[in-house]
Amino acid sequence: MHASRFFKMALILGLLSAIGPFAIDMYLPALPEIGASLGAEVGAVQWSLTAFFISLGVGQLFYGPVSDMVGRKPPLYVGLLLFTLASVGCALATDIQTLVVLRFVQGLGAAAGMAIPRAVVRDLHTGTEAARLMSLLMLVFSISPLLAPLAGSGVIALTGWRGVFWAVAVAAVAGLLLVSRGLRETRPAAERLESSLAGALSGYWLLLRDGHYLGLVFIGGCSMAGFFVYLAGSPFVLINHYGLTPVQYSLAFSVNAAAFFAAAQFTARLGRRFGLVPTVKVAVTGAGAVMVAMLAYYLAGGDRLEVLLGLYFVASGLMGLVIPTTSVLALEEHGAIAGTASALLGTLQMLIGAAAMGVVGVFANGKPLPMVVGMASGALLGLVLTWVTLGGERAARPLAKGNAP
Repeated sequence: MHASRFFKMALILGLLSAIGPFAIDMYLPALPEIGASLGAEVGAVQWSLTAFFISLGVGQLFYGPVSDMVGRKPPLYVGLLLFTLASVGCALATDIQTLVVLRFVQGLGAAAGMAIPRAVVRDLHTGTEAARLMSLLMLVFSISPLLAPLAGSGVIALTGWRGVFWAVAVAAVAGLLLVSRGLRETRPAAERLESSLAGALSGYWLLLRDGHYLGLVFIGGCSMAGFFVYLAGSPFVLINHYGLTPVQYSLAFSVNAAAFFAAAQFTARLGRRFGLVPTVKVAVTGAGAVMVAMLAYYLAGGDRLEVLLGLYFVASGLMGLVIPTTSVLALEEHGAIAGTASALLGTLQMLIGAAAMGVVGVFANGKPLPMVVGMASGALLGLVLTWVTLGGERAARPLAKGNAP
């Protein structure tokens, strides 16, 4: 692919992928205000996040196979339209129950933008070139956690928390224009002939019996789970416990997110030099060590904001090497059912994240320790899965050959 088209594709796919997360990150600074406005407890407000992640995960099971059957663009239109309508509903919600239900519907729409761009990457490339495109996509995707909390703080200050949902509705309309005018179809009609509902179910069954694929999905999922726990807990911990303003919280969140996406840009280079599998092993091990250090600090009675942010900055950077790389490796051998494989990957990772948020939410008290325990548990479980999945010859031999530049 010509360089300009390569970067254009990364820009479009990254922006489409960012629309759903934008709806999360932009309203994070408003979580305490939403609770006060709707008379809801911390746990109830966090359910508006959990519901979104559940539907964001489950919805991908639908969009992936459908995109294999009808092409990549039609399901994107449907998902973005559903997201737009649900966003308007969220802006008009008058109680927490209605908001949670509409967030669930909003997540179903956003799922299209999560599952399909990964399948497009697999349509176009494999190996280190796929890792390069995926990391560029992640770089564009990074506008969400970098800018969305700050944009959300500004919108909230001017219009209140409801303005956030009007803003993401406008972003979804812009996404529809991007799909219409800037994205070419990468799943030609000839390649759809063998795709069907029965084929999708068969594909899911094949993937669920592929231990190597599942291992890679769960490694990335454990990293995502730690991030989701931080996502749900950090507004209350940093704003209520440590006393940051919403704008200060947005800056702190953006700095840690920057570490993730900056590190993601090195995946292809490290993959070419050392191999994608060794890159994952080292990054997961390093992230586990950092999170154990953070947990030990809080268990020993420590309670300083700079320690939390500093250690998580390092861990975020290491996770930036893990998530895009494991996604590429998981899809590597499943090009014929890339949409289905991408959908199942996204579903399982989102459900892992939602489950982690739900469990930690039971113990959430606005203080750092429950959040840190959840984050560290995800990192350690990911470390165990990495050495089980990638520690043997089965991973080393084929991937070394497939990842040659």
